[in-house]
Amino acid sequence: MRCEFVAIGTELLLGQIVNSNAAWIGEKLALAGIDCVYHVTIGDNRQRMIDTIQQALDRSDAVIVSGGLGPTQDDITREVIAEVMGVGLTRDDEIAERIRDRFESRGRVMSDNNLRQADIPDGGAAIPQMPGTAPGLICPVGDKVIYAVPGVPFEMKMMVEECVIPDLQRRAGVTAVIKSRVLKTWGQSESGLDEMLTERMAHLDKTGRATIAFQASGIEGLKVRVTVKANSEEEATRILAEEEAEVRDVIGVYVFGTDDETMESVVLQLLRERHLTLAVAESVTGGMVAARLTSVPGSSDVLRGGIVAYASDVKFSLLDVPEGPVVTPDSARAMADGVRKILKADVGISTTGVAGPAEQEGQRAGTVHLGIAFGDLIEAQMTQLPGDRARVREYGVISLLNFLRLRLLGRDAHTPFSGGATR
Repeated sequence: MRCEFVAIGTELLLGQIVNSNAAWIGEKLALAGIDCVYHVTIGDNRQRMIDTIQQALDRSDAVIVSGGLGPTQDDITREVIAEVMGVGLTRDDEIAERIRDRFESRGRVMSDNNLRQADIPDGGAAIPQMPGTAPGLICPVGDKVIYAVPGVPFEMKMMVEECVIPDLQRRAGVTAVIKSRVLKTWGQSESGLDEMLTERMAHLDKTGRATIAFQASGIEGLKVRVTVKANSEEEATRILAEEEAEVRDVIGVYVFGTDDETMESVVLQLLRERHLTLAVAESVTGGMVAARLTSVPGSSDVLRGGIVAYASDVKFSLLDVPEGPVVTPDSARAMADGVRKILKADVGISTTGVAGPAEQEGQRAGTVHLGIAFGDLIEAQMTQLPGDRARVREYGVISLLNFLRLRLLGRDAHTPFSGGATR
């Protein structure tokens, strides 16, 4: 089964909206065993839409179209699909009533143009899932099929997961189970991980038992995706667990989480399990560490608070940092110890450094000192981070949290940044 994805919207071509739908759909199709052979983006132009969808049908078995299902005059995906099919449009009264009910349930008055969304190409059908006011479409064209889903990610995802992919698998006769596990890493480059796992990947290439792929994900680190294909859920789960163990055996110290886990959620859980509270002192990161920690639900039972001590005199007077240069290991240690005392926490962590673009205190941009005060241990680690000012600050956050993670696990924290989010 060859599938093609067509994203519709002039705003996508102008860069006003990032086409995240394409990446998500491509991933889901791959996991479902469906080959996605093309991704195409076009603007809201009737003839170009017709030509593009027709071309997609000529070279693929199925086409997923995203966008253009709204109520306004430039939302013409329904009309275009009907023209490609060579049929007319018929209003579905049941869908019209569901749209009307959706507005009334929100206490809003529905404009008449919303009823355009209930127009279905003859021979097609509405997708049963309808989280918003725009119904999706399933439109057979001979032995091929066009699916139309909204551009709104939440609505699109529900329709694709609950209707489009199962329908595609049925048409393709896909019975195998495909499962993946994402191992999130920090502190090693993509090429470094590739070299470490070369032997295992060569073995998998020969056996076809599983695949390993890498994905650089910025401040989320490098992802190592392990994917298996089996005849049953049980077999896929077993093989995936075995392959995950093999990968961890090779790169274990660099793995900080799996799938939906984040560095901050992992660190908070480690602290929670040890009944430890945390305080944060930040200079170069300007509150970004605390922001990431507080983005995790339930973090208040671990995080006592944070202090952004940006000016040197604030470091001296509030955190008891020794007078003198502040981009130093001594400053990082003093900040970590000072904040845990002030906020009465078990553990204190800190950042101080030079985000750039210019040098400061004789140290080049990207120099960041990370501090930790944990029991009788008060230490600092220097790391040299790449990129512009924004990336240095972001990498500083995850580097500090990884420093704490390794210390909580009782492991050597000296894992210098070697392109952990790059190739």
